[in-house]
Amino acid sequence: QVQLVESGGGLVQPGGSLRLSCAASGSIVNMYGMGWYRQAPGKQRGLVAAITRVGNRGYGDSVKGRFTISRDNAKNTVYLQMNSLKQEDTAVYYCNAAASTDRGPFNYWGQGTQVTVSS
Repeated sequence: QVQLVESGGGLVQPGGSLRLSCAASGSIVNMYGMGWYRQAPGKQRGLVAAITRVGNRGYGDSVKGRFTISRDNAKNTVYLQMNSLKQEDTAVYYCNAAASTDRGPFNYWGQGTQVTVSS
């Protein structure tokens, strides 16, 4: 079993910055791709950013140039640096990770962290 624990969400004014962190723990044999998704009220959950184990990155169109994803493989942790935040970035942000344990590979989700952008 793998647990993902997110931190770093909160309330920020438009134009501000936040840094989210997601630490994975448990019986991890290998950690593969990691990423962030978000879900705003009344909308579907969608991809924000993803990163492979070797550092290849991908971003949703709405966050390109403003958000940066990174990871520390030694700590099984993924980060999301969010700059120039807009009100439309308000959502619950979920960490996602593909990992294998002694029971095989599986896709895991964190519990979510609220990000609110408001003046």
